[in-house]
Amino acid sequence: MIHVNRLPALVRQHIAALRALLVFTVLCGIVYPVVMFGVAQVAFHNQANGSLVSYNGKVVGSGLLCQEFVDAKGNPLPQYFQPRPSNAANAASKTDYGCDAGFSGATNLGPNNPALLKTIEQRRAAVAQFNGVSPASVPPDAVTASGSGLDPDISPQYAYLQVNRVAKARHLSPSAVHALVAANVQGRPLGFLGEPTVDVLVLNIALDKLSSR
Repeated sequence: MIHVNRLPALVRQHIAALRALLVFTVLCGIVYPVVMFGVAQVAFHNQANGSLVSYNGKVVGSGLLCQEFVDAKGNPLPQYFQPRPSNAANAASKTDYGCDAGFSGATNLGPNNPALLKTIEQRRAAVAQFNGVSPASVPPDAVTASGSGLDPDISPQYAYLQVNRVAKARHLSPSAVHALVAANVQGRPLGFLGEPTVDVLVLNIALDKLSSR
């Protein structure tokens, strides 16, 4: 017996489309996310949960986001290594000094913009004075913000530049602090991508541990 589908072609096409929608919704909207979540939790547990950093049993931040180490007025604390400048701040707040994940962003100023050039020179002078070094020795990442304003890393050059200031503020030997920086330098990913970096939060935690001995 031959069964003839008496439904109009347009209706049959919509039914087929609906079936395909349901199938791909289940596969792509349920099965795939669940599988990826499970793989991530097993193989990349720390990264999948935000690369959280703990100290003394308490979560103090993320290895993916910068933190400001400043006093209540926004002045950098001499006993801590300082991150890159950050434009990720709430302009309406007088106590938001950067590294605010809710306001991620850059200045959007071009490299030849007079306002940006003036800001860079002001930062260069401030960093040099704060660390007791010449302006010529201040590396670029010490005076420029990242595109997101949330970069957690600084260059080894900027970290080493801060060694003497941190050592003096904590009454530690410069050689001990220098060795601590060296131990926290992260090499190039896969050995050739990017540049070596130092995670400021991780370094400052290691510094607190060194000071508490």
